Amino acid sequence: MIRLRRVTVRRTNWLVRARRRRGRWLRRALVAVLALTLAACGAVVVAYRMTDIPKPHPETAVQSTVFLDRNGDYLGRRGPVDRQDVPLSQVPRQVRDAVIAAENRSFRTDSGVSPTALVRAAVATLSGGGRQGGSTITQQYVKNALLSPEQSLDRKAREALIAIKLDRTRTKDEILEGYLNTVYFGRGAAGIQSAARNYFGVDARDLTLAQGAALAAVINLPSYYERVGADTKVTATLRNRWEWVLDGMRGTGLISAAERTAAHFPAFRFYPPGETEGQRQYLIDIAAAEAAERLGISQDELARGGYTVRTTFDLAAQDATTERVRDAPRARLGAALRTAMVAVVPGDGAVRVLYGGADYTKQPFNNAVSGAVEAGTAVDPVAPLTADGPLAPLRKAAAPSPLRLATAYATLAAQQTYAEPYTVSKVTRAGRTLHTARPKPVRVLSEGGGVMTAAPRPPGGEPTFAHTGGAGSGPGTRTLWHTAADPKLSVTVSLFAEYPARGKRPPRPARLGDGFEKFAMSAVEEVREQLGRS
Repeated sequence: MIRLRRVTVRRTNWLVRARRRRGRWLRRALVAVLALTLAACGAVVVAYRMTDIPKPHPETAVQSTVFLDRNGDYLGRRGPVDRQDVPLSQVPRQVRDAVIAAENRSFRTDSGVSPTALVRAAVATLSGGGRQGGSTITQQYVKNALLSPEQSLDRKAREALIAIKLDRTRTKDEILEGYLNTVYFGRGAAGIQSAARNYFGVDARDLTLAQGAALAAVINLPSYYERVGADTKVTATLRNRWEWVLDGMRGTGLISAAERTAAHFPAFRFYPPGETEGQRQYLIDIAAAEAAERLGISQDELARGGYTVRTTFDLAAQDATTERVRDAPRARLGAALRTAMVAVVPGDGAVRVLYGGADYTKQPFNNAVSGAVEAGTAVDPVAPLTADGPLAPLRKAAAPSPLRLATAYATLAAQQTYAEPYTVSKVTRAGRTLHTARPKPVRVLSEGGGVMTAAPRPPGGEPTFAHTGGAGSGPGTRTLWHTAADPKLSVTVSLFAEYPARGKRPPRPARLGDGFEKFAMSAVEEVREQLGRS
C-alpha cells in the first residue's frame, strides 16, 4: 500500500509539473504572438506614416487634343495618349453608378482596400499563379495612375497602404473622378471621355444609362471587348456582362424597374475605323496648325494639352466628297489623277470642305492647301479683283493653290467682300474658351475701282454663277477647274493628272481624258446639296 501511494504521489506531482510547464509554454507563446502582432502592427503604422501619396505618372498628366467638326461630331485627335480629363459633374450619375456596380459595389463604404483580394493576390504571387482581380476602385486608381504595373508583394503592399491613405485624405468623389479619367477602356482610350467618343461618338456628359453600363462592362477586359459591334462573339459576351451590371444596379436600388426594362443594348461605332479616317488627317493637319498659331503655342504643346478644337468642317459633306471622288473617271494609262475640292462660306471665310487627297497615309501632301494647279482660264472671272489687296498674289500665280482660288471665287460670290479662310471656330480647355473665330471681312475693289456683278440675277432669285475653266482644251486639256457659288456657299474643284517620277525623271503633267468636266460639275453640285441639308 505504501509503495502504491508513493507511485500515485509521484504521478500526481509529474502531472502538476507538466501542467505548470504547459501553462508557461502557452503564456510564452501568447506573449511571443502578441509581441509579433504588436511588432507587425507597429511596422504597418510606421510604414503607413512613411508612405507618401506619389504624384501621378507623367503619362497620366498628358492629355490628347480632340478635333470636332462644326456640328460637334468627332473628327480625330492629336497626342501620345487618347485621354481628356472631365470633371465628375460631367459624368451622368447613372454612369458613375454603373462603374461602381461593375468594379467595386462597396466603394462608397469600404476603406479603400479589399482584405480578401489582398490575401488572394499575395498567395497567387508567392505560388507563381496568374494575376488576381478583385481590387477596389481606389486600388485600381493607385495602380493605374500612381504606381508601376509590376507584380510583387512589395508593390502590392505599397498599393494597399497608399489606397488606405488616399481613402482617408480624399473624398470618394475625388477618387472616382481620378479613376474615371485614367482607367483604360480599350480602343486606345484612357478615361471615360475618350471611351465615350471611341465607342459611341458622344461626349461623356451625353452617355445614356445603357451606354454607361456598356462602358462599365468593358473595363473588366478592355482589349477583348474593344471589337464589340464588329465581332459577334465579343458582342454577345459583353451583352451578358452588361445585363449583369444593370441587374446589380437594380438590385441595389440605383435604378428603378422601369429604367431597367427600358434599357436596350446600345449600338457601337464600328471598329477598327473605316477608310475615311485616313482622309481626315488632312483636316486635322491644317486645323492643328491654325489652332496652335491662334493660341501662340507649338503644335506639340497643342497635342499634349487636352484642348478641344471645334473646326468649321462638315464631316457629312467631307465624307460624301471622299466617296464621290472614288467615282472619278480614270486618268490616262500610267498617270495618277489629283483632285482637290474646297467649299467656303462667302463673306465669312469658314471652310466647310477641304478635300486634299484620297489617303493621308499614302500621300501626306495636301493638294487643296499646298498644291499648285495651273489655272488657265479658271482665273478669268476673278481677275479684276486681283489688282490690289488680299487677292493681289493671284495676279502673279499661274498655278495657285485650290484654296486660294476658291477664296477668290467666294469673294466674288459675296459681292466683292473678302474674308480670310479659316478652319478653327473655337478652342476650349477644361471648360474655358481660349479662342473664338471672329471673321473680319474686307471690301475688295475691282480693277479700275468699279463694282463687279457676280452673275445675272435670276428673276426673284439671288445672284449665282458657275464657271468652268482650266489649262488647255479638247484633247490637250491639262487641268480642269469648276466652281459654283451663291452668297451662302462657294464650291471649287480642281483636277489634273501627272505621270509619277521615274528614276531621275521628275513627275510630268498628263492630259485629262473625256468625262472629267461632267464629273466635276456633278461632284460640286453634290457637295452643295449635302451642305444645304446640313
